[in-house]
Amino acid sequence: MTENEPDVTFTSTVRADEITFGEVPETRVDFPGDTDDRSTSGSDRTNLPNPVRAHVTYHDIQVDYRIEAHLDQEDRPDL
Repeated sequence: MTENEPDVTFTSTVRADEITFGEVPETRVDFPGDTDDRSTSGSDRTNLPNPVRAHVTYHDIQVDYRIEAHLDQEDRPDL
């Protein structure tokens, strides 16, 4: 593992034929603890705007989501 690679990576894909939100969700990702400023998250969306609108039905959606966390260098174990 190089210094630029994340220490932890989480990826997920969600698909739906259709989805309707009763209200616009509030979402966020926090990196508490021993992570540095390079830690990040984000998504690639297909047929799903950001933000979504309440009471609108979206069809054939896909969301690819990724979280990358980098430990603070002083807390990173020597590998």
